[in-house]
Amino acid sequence: MLKRVFAAPDPGRARLRFASRAVLGIGLATAVCGLAGHSLHGAVTGGLAALLALFTVTDPTVRGQAVTTALLPVVGVPVLGAAAALHGVPVARDLTFLALVGAGVYARRWGPRGHSLGVFAFMTFFVAQFLHATTGQLPELSAALVLSVLTAAAVRFGLWCYERRSSPAAPPLPPDGTGLARVTTRQAVQATAGAGFALVVGQLVSGQRWYWAVGATWWVFVNTASRGETLVRGFRRVLGTVLGIGLCAFLVAPLHGAVLPTAVLVAVSVFGIFYTAAVSYTWMMLWVTLLATSLYGLLGVLTPGLLSLRLGETAVGALGAWLAVLFVLPVSTHAVTGAWIQRALRCVHTCTAEAAARLAGATDADPAPRVAELEHLLGRVRLSVAPLVHPLNPMLGRKLRARQVLALLDDCAREIRGLVAVAADPVASHDARLAAACWRVEAAVEALTDGGGTPLTAPGTAHPAAEAPALAHLHGLERALAELAAPLRAPTGSPLVGAR
Repeated sequence: MLKRVFAAPDPGRARLRFASRAVLGIGLATAVCGLAGHSLHGAVTGGLAALLALFTVTDPTVRGQAVTTALLPVVGVPVLGAAAALHGVPVARDLTFLALVGAGVYARRWGPRGHSLGVFAFMTFFVAQFLHATTGQLPELSAALVLSVLTAAAVRFGLWCYERRSSPAAPPLPPDGTGLARVTTRQAVQATAGAGFALVVGQLVSGQRWYWAVGATWWVFVNTASRGETLVRGFRRVLGTVLGIGLCAFLVAPLHGAVLPTAVLVAVSVFGIFYTAAVSYTWMMLWVTLLATSLYGLLGVLTPGLLSLRLGETAVGALGAWLAVLFVLPVSTHAVTGAWIQRALRCVHTCTAEAAARLAGATDADPAPRVAELEHLLGRVRLSVAPLVHPLNPMLGRKLRARQVLALLDDCAREIRGLVAVAADPVASHDARLAAACWRVEAAVEALTDGGGTPLTAPGTAHPAAEAPALAHLHGLERALAELAAPLRAPTGSPLVGAR
């Protein structure tokens, strides 16, 4: 697990910049709240608002990110007001919380902006429970929220705007019908049901910290689209919490809430959350747990019993999510995996066509954005296939096929990157054989995605050294696509890795 985190590729140092900017933005937001005279509760609210503003906004363009960031307080302040007003009305508070869970998940159907606003709304209500916010604190907490989002925006779009070009957003869920046939609708129902279970059981465990269980259920559902993904994510959340609590016993507890060393630990935790989020959910949860316990240390309420309670509430939340995805409108792992694989394969063809057009002299052809889109789609495929390749999966045949599919898709991505690099060379010339090779790639993708046609036969390798670089990459792509036919077409009676 350590190797996966620290040896993971970081092209362009994107994760390092992402994490470093987060520490700067959140640190400045907290400092600004302090200079404005806000209390510790206000500073905590502001810091968490800045964290969410920097973490959840993933629109594909910088302009879109700015618009979404501007909308965060529009969503957050009313939610904060509702949470404070309902502080002394438990039934109304609980029903409102569950409604936010369902609405937040359902909002994912509107893409990155809907996802960001849904997460921010839920977490604003969660933070109000974390701080036991009342109406008397509402003006200060609202001001801290707005001020911190503005500070985070100033860092993201002014002081450290490294996103000069449009960046690909996380791909939305594959559309699948309407009503309850749509994944987002089914997940909204599942999340609400799971959160309802977590809320009731969590309150039986603790009348003060029950919201931890609801939060655990919520975050298990974020960025998942199937039963298997949710089960694996719940397991990783519990594991990360266990590891984080163990680390807290050695790092946080001895500080006894001392401000300066705790602030340093908070900054390290923030860096860890942002740096590991794209690589390991377990590690991200470890840092989240370290951050939460550090804040409790600052608030003067951290005890060994509180750490045990956090673990128990997290387990309740994960159990709620597991029960919901197993018994409430379950979404098949294979169906979702198949949808992502088909999208990735179609993107392979689009990348090939753009690169070939560029090599043929089309100045308006630009395959680079398509390559970035392919990388994101492959990330979604890996996430979706994770349950099938998990060490605890006893179905060895499916596990083997899933690993073959991942390896061959990685081969496709490698050949695409090489092809695009050749196409970017201004002196690269058009080879007449490119058109035929691109046609074969198109035919192979159609055979794999539509389930029809004759599978592609892998090209020969008699003279790879003599091939033009672009043609060599296309032949490598043909081989990978030809070999994908076998694992994607399972024997009768055995679900396909890529079946819909």
